[in-house]
Amino acid sequence: MSGIRTQFDMTHMPTPHPKVSRPVADLSSAPADAIQIPAKSLRRWIYAFLSVLTAVTGVYIMFDILRANDLTALETVILILFGISFTWLSLAFWSGLFGFVLQMLRIDPLSLKSTKGMLEDTSPITTRTAVVMPVYNEDTHRVIAGFEATLRSLEKTGEIDKFDFYLLSDTTNLTIAQAERDAWQLLQQRLGDLGKQTFYRRREKNIGRKVGNLAEFCQRWGANYEHMIVLDADSIMTGDCLVKMVRAMQANPRTGLIQTIPIPVRQTTFFGRFVQFAAVLYSPMLATGLAFWQTDAANYWGHNAIIRMRAFIDHCGLPTLPGKAPFGGDILSHDFVEAAMLRRAGWDVFLLADLDGSYEEVPCNIIDYAKRDRRWVQGNIQHLGIVDTKDLHPISRLHFLLGAIAYITSFIWLLMLVLSTADAVVRAINSNVYFTEVYQLYPNWPIAKTELIIALILLTTMLLMGPKFLGVVVALVHRRKQFGGARAIIKGAFVETIFAVLIAPIMMVYHAYFVISVLLGFKVNWDSQDREGRLLPWGECIARTSKMTTAAIIWGTMTYIYAPVFFWWLTPVITGLVLASALVRYSSSLDWGRSTRQHNIFLSPSEAIEDPVLVHLDELLAIEHPTLEAPAPIPALPADNWTDMPHREMDDYLHITR
Repeated sequence: MSGIRTQFDMTHMPTPHPKVSRPVADLSSAPADAIQIPAKSLRRWIYAFLSVLTAVTGVYIMFDILRANDLTALETVILILFGISFTWLSLAFWSGLFGFVLQMLRIDPLSLKSTKGMLEDTSPITTRTAVVMPVYNEDTHRVIAGFEATLRSLEKTGEIDKFDFYLLSDTTNLTIAQAERDAWQLLQQRLGDLGKQTFYRRREKNIGRKVGNLAEFCQRWGANYEHMIVLDADSIMTGDCLVKMVRAMQANPRTGLIQTIPIPVRQTTFFGRFVQFAAVLYSPMLATGLAFWQTDAANYWGHNAIIRMRAFIDHCGLPTLPGKAPFGGDILSHDFVEAAMLRRAGWDVFLLADLDGSYEEVPCNIIDYAKRDRRWVQGNIQHLGIVDTKDLHPISRLHFLLGAIAYITSFIWLLMLVLSTADAVVRAINSNVYFTEVYQLYPNWPIAKTELIIALILLTTMLLMGPKFLGVVVALVHRRKQFGGARAIIKGAFVETIFAVLIAPIMMVYHAYFVISVLLGFKVNWDSQDREGRLLPWGECIARTSKMTTAAIIWGTMTYIYAPVFFWWLTPVITGLVLASALVRYSSSLDWGRSTRQHNIFLSPSEAIEDPVLVHLDELLAIEHPTLEAPAPIPALPADNWTDMPHREMDDYLHITR
């Protein structure tokens, strides 16, 4: 499938480079400016100790409250569920707190050195890198505009001769496929000689989805490059960011992958701007905390990352898992597994939390956002079936567990609330029954440990809301101008918190439903995402929320009748579910989105200080390109430089045969 030459002749084809040999993962071979990580084990033990200590404290307080009036079987189940959820909160809190301290003190989370006055790496680029963008039935105009904006930004750095760009299409819709070829031909005309470094390839059969798409690229042309930078269809990256990623890889020959933080941009609806603001406000701090304890065993999020080509080819040929869904079949959330396989083979995997210029777009309403989560739920739960992979790094196993628990906790929270309601109703009905046995001499007076209840509420609130507060403090101290001033930060954070509380029950119910459907073996569809702003019609909003709203009304009514005190504790959950259709509808509003922008609510750095690459993207999207007189033919491709990408059997990965 080498394609037909159309745009250029053979002189425009890149010269194949010799196959890149794998660097030796030896610390002594690393340059002096390579990333050094002091006290690697110590910082992980500190993180684990503090997280476990906090979790044990919360669980013990809960146990002490429940046992005061005789611990029932139902309450034992509630205690176990609470322990899982509280441990998850504790892990997230301490990771955020570490990030807060490091960002406030301007300390690099990996080297633990001050970032003040740190010299930028300006060493010459001596390697070749492929920038690859896999796409699948996407909006062609947006894909080509993002592709060109990133390419032009890199051109301005003067280093573009060290890069080639590939648009790797897995599009199955023939109309979209032809639109891609037409748009590609027009792009080549605009690029001129620069088009010699850009290539379009479409697979007619998208075997293996994105994994198969990238695998074919690696096999056919991977040997021509030392690195590949993987973009999503909605990714935008600055040329400066791309160059810094390559220099970081050159300076660290033991590194197999470097992940950046993709920051959402260009959102127009209320919900989209809410997600965008929350991500840019809290993600850098949280990512700094993650980098601190993950050190050289970080994770991969599937895009906006640079990968050492030879390491990826040698170790990331993923097997098909035996059995049926959710644990069998193709590995869906492949990025986690690829990072784990690289680390397993001795390659470092880093998260660079302070690297700017890495952007993405997100679904612009709650329904589309939930649809995306549906795919991630199945992929992450599938990791529970491969967590016992042989010789995995402990942090990689933790990535698998936390990725699955991130969604399972929604089901646990919902189950815990339902069981707690049942327990409260039972206790309310029996509240005046003090003699439970025939020959009981003394009554069983109910005991309320008010002080412990208040302490547990305060502790839980601190774990939930603490990272948000700390993120605001960091922004006020170090990033005030980026967000349009202190007043804009405080307004945005206040509205963001209120809205997050309101939609949390909706997302909890969606995630709980997804977890159940995955465990029952329902198939997941991997369709393209709709990222453009749209106002959802009332019919769709009601259809997607009516069941949860009805259940919430019944739930709230029964609780109010039989356990009115507990009802008031449930009010935030019940309110969000009862108002679900209205919240989904109005949060998808473009008018509400524009209004927040006008009032400096959810103001993000990409809006307060415009990045040239995003400005250029908007300019490209505003251009209406001419229609070709005849359909564009299949573009030419470089000559194959084949290299094998081994796909191991499951016995090579797991301790046991399933």
